[in-house]
Amino acid sequence: MTASGELLKDLVGIASVNPRGGPVGPGLGEAAVAGYVRNWLAARGVRAELREVLPGRPNVVATVPGRDPRFVLLESHLDTVETGGMSVDPFAATIRDGRLYGRGACDAKGPLAAFMLATAELAAASAAGDPPPFGVVLAGVMDEEHAYQGVLGLISDLDGPGGEQVAGAVVGEPTDLAAAVAHKGCVRYTVRALGTAGHSSRPDEAVNAVTLMSRVIDHLDRVSPGVPPHPLLGPATRCVTRVRGGQGPNTVPGRCEIDVDRRTLPGEDPVDVWRKDREELTALIPGRIEVDEPFTVDYALDTPAASPVPAALCGALAAAGRDASVRGMPFGTDASKLARAGIPSVVFGPGSVTDAHSADESVALADVDLAARLIVDTVRSMSTGGSTTIDGGRG
Repeated sequence: MTASGELLKDLVGIASVNPRGGPVGPGLGEAAVAGYVRNWLAARGVRAELREVLPGRPNVVATVPGRDPRFVLLESHLDTVETGGMSVDPFAATIRDGRLYGRGACDAKGPLAAFMLATAELAAASAAGDPPPFGVVLAGVMDEEHAYQGVLGLISDLDGPGGEQVAGAVVGEPTDLAAAVAHKGCVRYTVRALGTAGHSSRPDEAVNAVTLMSRVIDHLDRVSPGVPPHPLLGPATRCVTRVRGGQGPNTVPGRCEIDVDRRTLPGEDPVDVWRKDREELTALIPGRIEVDEPFTVDYALDTPAASPVPAALCGALAAAGRDASVRGMPFGTDASKLARAGIPSVVFGPGSVTDAHSADESVALADVDLAARLIVDTVRSMSTGGSTTIDGGRG
């Protein structure tokens, strides 16, 4: 078995399902896998430590010094989504036809394994007297799949006393080994239709909240957000993701709720988008529609392709004979939080988003190996000239 296969098999075999704000129990939380990452790196001469963000839920942060005091950040998440409905044993980490199967194989333990292998190789070279131009900070963070507390804790560390100066970041997610410099943001909120409950034998004496809500749903389906499309991301979208209404088969419902997922583009403020949607939807049926405060707010990413780390990654891709054009991704990542903190970020990793969270999630081990090689080449090709580096983590 290859080094990547052994490492990824171990990572996937450690259950780290996000508890989504609930208690940390068996198979839930990131502590066990964070401890494994720290120990694996320490055994290879890499200084690594756990930094608790929430009780029992740490980040793991490792550092390899370079010739320049500034660092390239390699960030990937430790948590996974739930395992229900999987067609494979989620933690057996079965290898078949060059692919490793299991929960988190591509989202995002495959990228994490690639980053760990690259960090270990750079550390070994540094110990032998050949440090990279920039140092490397490898961060495995918790809670990416729920409330982003891990990356926010990491940003706080970088901004604190003694925090590292970061030239840019590579965020590990399944991108099919493409350099993604843009992705959508989102705002999610609940809409409520207020009717008047009554007996279903006399519906004319009631106001059916489900019928009212059908007008809202039809409007959301017909009327698209009025913003120009992004060249890498296409149009902004919004869709209904959940519906709740009714009390029984013989009662006209007095309340109906839906959840709306609005995907935002770079340049849109998610809270402003929500305010506009609230005004638009409440005007459909005055006095009968309520729109709650958002329960999820996340920002879009739009990193200039010429920023040092994306440019170096594209150069490494080109040298390896891969497509070096930058891409956009429809899903959100920790990169947008890093970018808002002043750290130019690119999203990159082995695996496809179509396999993430799926019943038979998997990743090609050859792609994990190639991702590790490309990360090493990216860090090695970085120039320490002042004109090519942007200090981040202070914005």
